[in-house]
Amino acid sequence: MLIQIHMIQNHSPANLNRDDLSAPKTCYFGGVLRSRISSQCLKRSIRLSDYFQKLLGGIRTRRLARLIAGDNDNLFPKAMRALEFCGIAPKEKKQKKSAQDTLTDDDKSAGLVFVSREAVGKMAELLGSSKSERELAKEFAKIIAQHTSTPDMALCGRMLEPKKSEGDDVWKGLNTTVEAALQVAHAISTHEARPEVDYYVAADDIPGEDAGAGYVDEAMFASACFYKYFSIHWETLVENLKGFGENHKELAAHTVGAFLRGAALANPTGKQNSFAAHNPPDGILVEIRKEPISYANAFARPVSQGERDIISQSIAQLGHYIHDLETGYGQPESRFWFSPNLRYPLTKVQDKQERPLAKHNLNSLEELIKAVIKERGYDWQEVQKVVVNPEVAR
Repeated sequence: MLIQIHMIQNHSPANLNRDDLSAPKTCYFGGVLRSRISSQCLKRSIRLSDYFQKLLGGIRTRRLARLIAGDNDNLFPKAMRALEFCGIAPKEKKQKKSAQDTLTDDDKSAGLVFVSREAVGKMAELLGSSKSERELAKEFAKIIAQHTSTPDMALCGRMLEPKKSEGDDVWKGLNTTVEAALQVAHAISTHEARPEVDYYVAADDIPGEDAGAGYVDEAMFASACFYKYFSIHWETLVENLKGFGENHKELAAHTVGAFLRGAALANPTGKQNSFAAHNPPDGILVEIRKEPISYANAFARPVSQGERDIISQSIAQLGHYIHDLETGYGQPESRFWFSPNLRYPLTKVQDKQERPLAKHNLNSLEELIKAVIKERGYDWQEVQKVVVNPEVAR
């Protein structure tokens, strides 16, 4: 069963997710240019948000050896070599161009490694033993493969491909992959959106004979109303957390609730000090259904502002499109609509009248989370007590 989350979120001028030229990311959809926020950017902002932090049991890093060795510099080379025997090769050292150059990549692996914090703790305990580096490599491989039952890894998955030349034997019979329970679409604007240019100066507080501009530059930004889509496969999430213990289903429910809160309240950090575009969603639709359905095509024809504002028109266009699709493909198992104080209703046109599209219409985010978790058969207040060991997740 899929827990599908659809959001309409209008941002004031911002540059939340920029490309290699520092311009807001864009794409063409429906024949016109749209603002875009990448799925990677969205996932990271949620994963590192305050609302999801206490559930984090995983860490993604190229400095795994340093994590394992901690402050013990004497054990650091041993950790690096053991990981190299695991097929987690160190980053190739850069050639110095001059005697003044310094090298800063000595503690990094060539690629990111996603491990649980519990695994890091167990590897740290083994590192101080009398085991050889090759023996440690075999133990490290088992620990990395087995300790994967953390909410962030269960949601986002893991693809670990050790370097074959060193890691063939130690990984034999071990599964390094965790199938992600979460799918995230790139957020796109519901309307045509073109980046604009902000010309700005930094004034010199003690000007001389000049005008006082000590620095002149340009920055690009855009303002857009986004459609966001997330899909969580409940059974895969539960399966991924099975190693947690007897309360793994409750942890899965807690994970869903925390993710829903993070998706609603966490925003990407790009250029926020300059734009402060901290705008929460004006509408969140949660559906429980068997098959994945994105409603992005509700905006294949770009929203144009008429008598309604851009948010109202986007939500109206979404509701009408959903009604058409459910007429053709059937209704979901459950449907929940949230808008702050029910400011924006989600409606369909039936018998020439606008009627509520969702059976459950909620006016607070907390009530939405409670209702979704209850639909899964759990009490939101109770499942919040089930967390990853705080000593492990420090």
